[in-house]
Amino acid sequence: MERKKWEVAVDTAGRLHLLLLRFLAGILTFFLILTPLNGIWILSQMRTYGIFQDFLGYFRHWSSIVSLIAFFICYLGMWTVLFWLCIICRRLRMMKRLIVWSMLWIPVLNYGLAWYVRSLAYQEIDHTIHKIRLDDVRIEQQICRTRYPILLVHGVGFRDFHYFNYWGRIPRELVRNGAQVYYGHQEAWGTVEDNGEILKTKVQEILRETGVEKVNIIAHSKGGLDSRYLISGLSMAPYVATLTTINTPHRGSALVEFLMRLPDPVYRKVCALIDGYFRKLGDKKPNAYLASRQLSCGYAVRFNQQYPDAPEVWYQSYASLMKHGFSSKLLCIPYWILKWLDAPNDGLVTVESARWTNFQGVVTNQCLRGISHGDMIDLTREDYRDFKVLEFYIQLVKRLAEMGY
Repeated sequence: MERKKWEVAVDTAGRLHLLLLRFLAGILTFFLILTPLNGIWILSQMRTYGIFQDFLGYFRHWSSIVSLIAFFICYLGMWTVLFWLCIICRRLRMMKRLIVWSMLWIPVLNYGLAWYVRSLAYQEIDHTIHKIRLDDVRIEQQICRTRYPILLVHGVGFRDFHYFNYWGRIPRELVRNGAQVYYGHQEAWGTVEDNGEILKTKVQEILRETGVEKVNIIAHSKGGLDSRYLISGLSMAPYVATLTTINTPHRGSALVEFLMRLPDPVYRKVCALIDGYFRKLGDKKPNAYLASRQLSCGYAVRFNQQYPDAPEVWYQSYASLMKHGFSSKLLCIPYWILKWLDAPNDGLVTVESARWTNFQGVVTNQCLRGISHGDMIDLTREDYRDFKVLEFYIQLVKRLAEMGY
């Protein structure tokens, strides 16, 4: 009941945001048209009453004063609406907001920026309206209602927090479209073996609660290794229908190999600090030293030999690709290092490493940005041009449903 109320509140907030965005974009358009018209009116008044020949005489005419007041009101109105639109428009990231705000004071330039922000606002409006209409149709169809429930398994360095969802808007969107969604709740810095045991307990809980025979697992990053160990190392293959891995380092990461060159005492000290922090956040057995080394290329070779795919489970895998380091402020440094060491990547994992059974391809877009490791789990809660993360997961789960899973 509380979930239903929360979903209604979120939907209402989204529609109110859209209404406010449309209002501000409309007002900005109004001022963008009136401002240059008023400017032309002022210039004509200056020419008519000869402001350069008789400066004070120019202000004796009421039409001149009205034109100046009107221009001032339009310019101030445009400036004010632009300021607030920068706050409301989600297509503007923080850096772009700061750039626009810093240039609001520059005449002519701020007029051009206003047109740019307006175009972004209308892109967001069109996208949101399309999504609302699509949701209204889909909510009746329940296209994500699968035969078996969905178990989302997170990657390393994160937990399934209640108020900050690792998967962003994705679970709510899947539930809206008919899916049953559960979380792995494994540890942020648990080893593959320890997290596998946690996942085993979670799967057993889901089977008891729902009465179904199996689950569909969607795993991101190291969560894919935890899930493969669950299936092949803990003999849970009979209880798993499918495993979808997204940006999982099946063949390890050269970035981890690079970090392992650090002096061992230094490496252990850093890992001990990480363990202490995540123990406070809920990890019972954090082991950043071993968990991080399980992402190395050497470990991956041994892991793949020891835990091959189970024939009764259907596997599929995805990778994503950043176009350059500036695609993600959070992952720019590891992207550059990994590209130098190995190959283009998503900021942490190369395409070749993420490639596994039934590889479905590389997720990217036609723009310069590309799609990062974090983008694949809706880390920034944003949609990017040519890639809608929510639509990606809806289509993924819809396909599982169509396949009978």
